[in-house]
Amino acid sequence: MMIMQETQSLIIPTTILILALFYTTSAQLSPIQPPTTSPSPPLSQPSPPSPALPSPPATAPAPGFNTVPLVPVTPSGAPTPTTIIPKGPTIDIVQILRKAKRFSVLIRLLKTTQLINQLNSQLVTSSSGGLTLFAPEDSAFSKLKAGFLNSLTDRQKVELLQFHTLSSCISISNFDTLTNPVQTQAGDDPQRLQLNVTTYSGSQVSMATGAVNASVTGTVYSDNKLAIYQVDKVLLPLDLVLPSKAPAPAPALAKKGLPKADKGNSTAADDGATGGDDDSDGKALQAGVSAGCSMKWVNNVVVIGVVGLVGGVLM
Repeated sequence: MMIMQETQSLIIPTTILILALFYTTSAQLSPIQPPTTSPSPPLSQPSPPSPALPSPPATAPAPGFNTVPLVPVTPSGAPTPTTIIPKGPTIDIVQILRKAKRFSVLIRLLKTTQLINQLNSQLVTSSSGGLTLFAPEDSAFSKLKAGFLNSLTDRQKVELLQFHTLSSCISISNFDTLTNPVQTQAGDDPQRLQLNVTTYSGSQVSMATGAVNASVTGTVYSDNKLAIYQVDKVLLPLDLVLPSKAPAPAPALAKKGLPKADKGNSTAADDGATGGDDDSDGKALQAGVSAGCSMKWVNNVVVIGVVGLVGGVLM
């Protein structure tokens, strides 16, 4: 018993000593680092609120027609993978009007008269100054007298369309530079093909033809070669409303200027002038027969007298 107690008394301190040495060695090999915390940045002072800038006063839109095109212009400067030279016109008026979806009657007239081919060709001509087209919408054609378009000849339909076309591209800001009467592609007759343009406040445009007064109500398309403006009425020229020009009558011969025929010198023309009258023919025939008989009787008397004179001489 004494030995076991002594052994236990030796084991316990030895164990404690071993554990103490183990922890000391472990602490030397891997010391415990204190947790590192990055210093937090100093709190910044709240910046004073910047003074609010006064917003510009809202401006009311100027009165007049809508200047935003119904059909936007396709950007021509977009890069393309390869350079392609177009074989035909790059702008088609019919396609532009079709995209606007309110000019079906105008499209039909342009196609049936084949005027659209001429207009598209003018757009690609280098010497051309462009085109300006006043496009009546479908509701404008419905305001015409019933059957008016069908009563026009092909030439008159072409004239009507050309009266809506200018041979130059007029921008919105250049309407006030036009000189009245404005010459259209229909011709330059100042009486029967007159078109007077008036602008108000730079954005109100009205037109007068002598037969109708119309207004520009919006922009359909606009670039540096073509400008299409929507109008609320069909521009009727006076040439299609007034009676057509009658040919000048031939000058009549005055009766007083004709020379008087002598009563004793009747001509064959006088007889011919009355040749259509049956009574005159009969009277002329009787007069001729009487004259012939009288002449024959005179000749007989002369012959008898001459024979008697000769016989008396011989005897």
